[in-house]
Amino acid sequence: MQTKMEDLPLPTLFEQARKIHSTATDSGADQEVVKKGLEALVKCEDMVNKLGLFSTNETKEDISTTNLKYLLVPFYLAELTEKVAQDDRIQILKASQEKFKEFISLCEAMELVPKEELEASTQGVPNSLADQRARKIARFKRQKAAEAKLLEIKERKERRGRSTKAAALSTPVEAGEEDELDDDGEEEREAWLTTISLAICKTFDLLKLLKDEEEILCAVKEKKSKEGDKEFSRDVLDNRTQTVEAWHRDAAVRARYTKPAQPITCAAFAQDVLEGRAKVSEVHDHKHQPMIFGPASVVGGGFTSERERMAAQVFQPTHRLPTMSIEEAGLKEMEIMNKWQERNVKLMEEANHSWYKDNRMPRPGEEDDEDDDAVVEKARRWDDWKDENPRGAGNKKLTPCG
Repeated sequence: MQTKMEDLPLPTLFEQARKIHSTATDSGADQEVVKKGLEALVKCEDMVNKLGLFSTNETKEDISTTNLKYLLVPFYLAELTEKVAQDDRIQILKASQEKFKEFISLCEAMELVPKEELEASTQGVPNSLADQRARKIARFKRQKAAEAKLLEIKERKERRGRSTKAAALSTPVEAGEEDELDDDGEEEREAWLTTISLAICKTFDLLKLLKDEEEILCAVKEKKSKEGDKEFSRDVLDNRTQTVEAWHRDAAVRARYTKPAQPITCAAFAQDVLEGRAKVSEVHDHKHQPMIFGPASVVGGGFTSERERMAAQVFQPTHRLPTMSIEEAGLKEMEIMNKWQERNVKLMEEANHSWYKDNRMPRPGEEDDEDDDAVVEKARRWDDWKDENPRGAGNKKLTPCG
């Protein structure tokens, strides 16, 4: 394999390394694939340096379209280096950061790095949280715009390929072939520049993550050295794993012989109350235990150490937890319904009471039976008047034909 890789030309070797990088990034870090990709990329880097494809005196306009893609070699090297599985993780992080910084320096010399990123990196004093947030939002927008542009270029190339194939089947292309090749060259240059811009956005984000991880690992290493280099982390994880596995095994064994309690739901209890099989006062309190997140929730106990307490504070839900269960909400509604029914029964009893009927005040529209004749007479006079004076009779002079 080594002799075959040495015999490959630079474009073929780079394309092979790029495919390996894409496979390792998308489908996980298989160590054999990672090592093969690192070997190919190191060979590409040596060939680029020997050929002298890039110079600090050049800008992106001076670089040919065929050589633009080789600017991504340090970026691919940094990403694959970070995926190497090794006991000394700190050295891997440092090597990956060095390659990322090398990629940023090369892009800066070619005037490919945005000005705001350069200003932020050159400042020695850390920026405020608002400035960091604004810079992160702007970087995210550039990254999304680059991804959308690459997708557009890919779809445009596929459409043009289909149309070219259809045209070639019908008539051979003779005129305008050189223009089409020029369009392909411009499109390829635009695609590689957009890919480099996307890689720059990812590099600044990854540099921050790798630096934070390195600081954490260095702090843990220093703490281990102060405590006599005890293997506490591995022992704690092994004990916790054994406890969890034993808990699951016991629960699985108990589930075979124990009958689970029938859950009391809001709908079932309401049906029992309506059909007379239960009363509201007989219901049990359905109170949920406070939810514990982190290792303590897996083991099934309380906080036994400061580490578990801090982990429980970190692993919190992303949504608001309910203040009551469905059963409690149903009981509230049942209580309101019972009060409403009791009030209606009381009102009906008062309405049917004889004292209520005797002392009821007459309504404004109600009159005694002795006034019925007067009402009938008044209605008859009103009907007679309407017969003698039809509707609109007094307005005939106002009409155009009146």
